[in-house]
Amino acid sequence: MSAAGGDGDTNPLTVFQRVSSRPVHGDSPAGHQVPPARSGHRCVADNTNLYVFGGYNPDYDHPLFRELWRYHFATGRWRQIQTEGFMPRELASMSAVLHGNNLLVFGGTGIPFGENSGNDVHVCNLKYKRWSLLDCHGKKPNRIYGQAMVIINGLLYVFGGTTGYIYSTDLHRLDLTTREWIHLKPNNRPDDFPEERYRHEIAQDGGRIYILGGGTSWTSFPLDKIHAYNLETNSWEEITTKPHDKIGYPAPRRCHSCVQIRNDVFICGGYDGEMILADLWKINLQTFQWVKLPAAMPEPAYFHCAAVTPAGCMYIHGGVVNIQENRRTDSLFKIWLVVPSLLEHCWEKVLKAFPHFPSLSSRQLLNLGLTQELIERLR
Repeated sequence: MSAAGGDGDTNPLTVFQRVSSRPVHGDSPAGHQVPPARSGHRCVADNTNLYVFGGYNPDYDHPLFRELWRYHFATGRWRQIQTEGFMPRELASMSAVLHGNNLLVFGGTGIPFGENSGNDVHVCNLKYKRWSLLDCHGKKPNRIYGQAMVIINGLLYVFGGTTGYIYSTDLHRLDLTTREWIHLKPNNRPDDFPEERYRHEIAQDGGRIYILGGGTSWTSFPLDKIHAYNLETNSWEEITTKPHDKIGYPAPRRCHSCVQIRNDVFICGGYDGEMILADLWKINLQTFQWVKLPAAMPEPAYFHCAAVTPAGCMYIHGGVVNIQENRRTDSLFKIWLVVPSLLEHCWEKVLKAFPHFPSLSSRQLLNLGLTQELIERLR
């Protein structure tokens, strides 16, 4: 789950656009110009790049992708990032968040699923392209995958997940300053806890953590009610959401994607146990009103990933698009979830009209009137 600021009211532009990569020679040692089709991967975004990590595709001799890719918005090009240090080997259904210049990755599984899972926090400094292992102490979570996590005020919260056999309702917190894990014990009776689950998503408003969807191998949880963990009272609450006035609630789902812009949370796609979904919904964390947006993914997908830029543009990559054929995609789509600011609108037009801009020197760009911030987005 990714969070963003962004200018303007949330007013979707209702159109998903397929993003095509411009050709680049020598993108990766394997010769790929785009990341191969995959599922179970994760992505994060900043103003300049979309970063895609890990993933799985059984059609390959080496079905787990131990690699980090970057899609550069200004040039429209993918590039596999060559990093130093120890990259995680748990490459499916891990959790990933962006914290400053650092990509934090926790948990995940190798193959066979559930038999090679992790519970370490790996950190990749995206500026220096180096991985390191966060040296933590305290009560670590079990080795799990399919969990969800979020950072609030320097504290990393991890909820749920599975060992491959047992589904969890555990909630852990890692202080990123002291690096101490704590297994939180909410002040509720066991029957007031959320159901055990994996492949759910998380939203937060600073005071509560909201659990959205998820399920097990045989069920997907509905969204008419949402469990929320209250940070102040250390307790779970159940919130009844408000349906769309004509079509009701979003379908139950797991393996969906979720991004957040201030108090608006957007969920997209997923699997309800019978069919792959392509819908896009919004819920506000103050009113808890569900709104179905008129946009739909060009192809239904689950086990895909999504991230939103600070300006409010969501990118969706990969996923399983055909259950019978077990087929995955390498497609990349984007949609503005807010009306883009005049700056962002003009920036997209300029880059389309002058694709050679990234090849100019900083002095040339300054002479053309570009700000230092925009120049950095070209690099």
